[in-house]
Amino acid sequence: MRDRSSHRRTPHALPRKAAAAALVGVSALIATAVQSGAATAAPEKAPSAASKVIPGAESLRLTPAQRAELIREADAAKADTAKDLGLGAKEKLVVRDVVKDGDGTLHTRYERTYDGLPVLGGDLVVETTRSGATEGVVKATNKTIKVASATPKVTAAKATAQALRAAQAAGADKADTNRAPRKVIWAGNGTPTLAYETVVGGLQEDGTPNELHVITDAATGAKLYEYQAVETGTGNTMYSGTVTLGTTQSGSTYNLTDGARGGHKTYNLNRGTSGTGTLFSGSDDVWGNGSASNAETAAADAHYGAALTWDYYKNVQGRSGIRGDGVGAYSRVHYGNNYVNAFWSDSCFCMTYGDGSGNTHPLTSIDVAGHEMTHGVTSNTAGLNYSGESGGLNEATSDIFGTAVEFYANNSSDVGDYLIGEEIDINGDGTPLRYMDKPSKDGASKDSWYSGIGSVDVHYSSGPANHFFYLLSEGSGTKTINGVTYNSPTSDGLPVTGIGRDKAEKIWFRALTTKFTSTTNYAAARTGTLAAAGELYGTTSAEYTAVANAWAGVAVGSRPGGGGGGTSFESTADVSIPDNGAAVNSPITVSGRTGNAPSNLAVSVDIVHTYIGDLRVQLIAPDGTAYTLKAYGTGGSTDNLNTTYTVNASSEVANGTWQLRVQDNAAQDTGYINGWKLTFP
Repeated sequence: MRDRSSHRRTPHALPRKAAAAALVGVSALIATAVQSGAATAAPEKAPSAASKVIPGAESLRLTPAQRAELIREADAAKADTAKDLGLGAKEKLVVRDVVKDGDGTLHTRYERTYDGLPVLGGDLVVETTRSGATEGVVKATNKTIKVASATPKVTAAKATAQALRAAQAAGADKADTNRAPRKVIWAGNGTPTLAYETVVGGLQEDGTPNELHVITDAATGAKLYEYQAVETGTGNTMYSGTVTLGTTQSGSTYNLTDGARGGHKTYNLNRGTSGTGTLFSGSDDVWGNGSASNAETAAADAHYGAALTWDYYKNVQGRSGIRGDGVGAYSRVHYGNNYVNAFWSDSCFCMTYGDGSGNTHPLTSIDVAGHEMTHGVTSNTAGLNYSGESGGLNEATSDIFGTAVEFYANNSSDVGDYLIGEEIDINGDGTPLRYMDKPSKDGASKDSWYSGIGSVDVHYSSGPANHFFYLLSEGSGTKTINGVTYNSPTSDGLPVTGIGRDKAEKIWFRALTTKFTSTTNYAAARTGTLAAAGELYGTTSAEYTAVANAWAGVAVGSRPGGGGGGTSFESTADVSIPDNGAAVNSPITVSGRTGNAPSNLAVSVDIVHTYIGDLRVQLIAPDGTAYTLKAYGTGGSTDNLNTTYTVNASSEVANGTWQLRVQDNAAQDTGYINGWKLTFP
C-alpha cells in the first residue's frame, strides 16, 4: 500500500496472415524503442483487429510444469543466446521467466552476470519466433557491461557504514546488517560500475520492516543508489461479508491452509513484528465474526483476498501463483500495535497486515490484498526498481491489479471501484487512500507526468500511471460506476474514449511481463503498452489508438497524428548533438500570437540519443530565459527522449524565436535533435 539488434520475423504457420503482419510491425517497435518511449513513428501497419484479440497473440495459460520445462530449455541454450546477442566473454545469462504466446512466440526474461558478479540493471527480455529466430530484445540498459577491474578500492566495512547511515537518515530503528555486502556490477542508471550492495534490516520509521538496499561505488565509496525492497471454510469477514474460504482439516482440527491455491497459509503474528507467527486453527471451520475484536476476522479477510488474487491471476491472466510456479505465498495478520500499513516482502514471500489506528481497521480489504500480492508478481516479472519513475510504475501496477481483483471478486459488500483502500478508513475520515480517476484528490499524488516526477515518493509518482489506466478503461469526463461518481480530466484538455477495463488489464499485464524491465520509466511504459496493444489488437485498432490517447491525457507522449489541440509551431530539422560538447540550439519562430505565452505551454521533444541521462534539455524563451525540461543525470539509462513537457511561460511574450537547447555532458554516447514542437492551447 503505502508500504509503502533485432532480426526480421521468420514467417511461420499462423491462423491468419494478418496476425503475422501485426506481430512483425510491433516487434520492430519493441526492438528499437521500448526503453526510449519513441513510439510516435508508427511501426508497420496491420489490419484493424475489430476489437478482438489477434489469433495466437495472447499468452498461453502455462501449467507450472510447462513453464518449468520452457525455463529448462532456455537455460540449456543460454550460452548460445548470449553469443547471438553479442555479449562479452565475461557475461553470462541467468534465466528468470518465460512467457509463451499462442503462435509459438517466446518472451524469455534474463538476468546477467559479469565475471561471476550479478549485474543489477542488466536484465533483458528476448523475443523469439516459433522457429527460434530472435525477433526483438528489450534491455534495462544499452550500455556495454564492462568494468576496468573487479577488485574494490574501498572496503566492505566502509560500504556497510554508509548503508547504515542512509537507513538512519531515513528514520530507521534498530538498523543493522545480517550479512556482508556483496560485490555487484551496478548498471541501473549510468555507466556499469563495480559496486557493493548492502542490505540494512531493522524497522522503518513507521514500524514497517526495513530492507533497504544501498549501492556503493567500490572505487570511490560514493553512494550510487538506494531502494526499499519491502513494498509496502466459512469466513465472517469485516469487509466482504460471509465468504467461502479454502481450508484444510487434520483430524478434528481445521486450519487456514488453502490446498487448492498452492498451499497458501494465513498466520497470526499476535502483535509481533518478526517471525512467521502461529497458523490459524480451530475445532470448527468457521472463522471470525465480522468484528475487528475477533482475531480470526482479519485472518478471514486476508485469506479471502489472497484466494481472490490467486484466482484472478490464474483465470484472467493465465498465471499460476505469484512466481508462475503454482506455489502459494503466505499471509501474516495482526502485525505490531496500531500499525497503519500493509506490505509485501520478497525475503519471506509473504503479505503482512497491520490492524490500523486503534487496532480497529485491519488493512485486509480485497484491493489491499491484491495490491500486496501484485508487488510479488512485479518482483518476479519486470522487477521494476522501487525508486524513481520505475518505482512509481511498480506502485501503480499494484493499484491497477488490486483494483482488477476487486472488480473480479464481484462482492456486493465491497463492490469494484477505482478507489484504493476505500474500506479500511486509513485517513480516519472515510476517504480512500488513492483515487485513480484524478489522483491529486488525495492531496499528494500527481495527475500527470512532468520532468521531476522521479524525485517524488513512489506512492504519489504512481498517479500518472493510475490515471492512464482509468482513462484507458473508462475514458475521461463524468460518469457513475457501481454507485461511485468519477470525473477524470486530461492534461491536454482533449477527451479520451475508454476501451473497457478487461482490455486495459490485459494490455498492462502483457507489457509488465514481456516489455518492462527493472529500469522502465514513463516514456518506456508508453512504448511497452503500445507494443502490447499492437500485438493483441493490431496497430491500427481502436485499442492501440486509445493507449496513445490515454498516455497523452497524462502528458506522456502525443496524440496519434500529432494532435493535442491549440496552435502548434514545429521544427523538423535535425541538429547533431556533440558528444560531451557544447550545447546546440534548434529554433522555432512563433508569430501571430497576442500577449504572453500560456501557463501550460506544451513542449514536445523528439531526441534520438543512445543515453538520455547524459543530456540537459532546456527551453529558451525569446528574451533568453531558460526553462529546464530535463536535468543532466536524470532519465536513467534509456535511449531516446520522446515526450511532452508542460511549461509555465506566462511571463514570456509569445511571439519571437524560441529555442530548444540540448547539451551532452558525458562521453561515449551520441545523438541528434530529431524535431520538437510548441503547442499553445
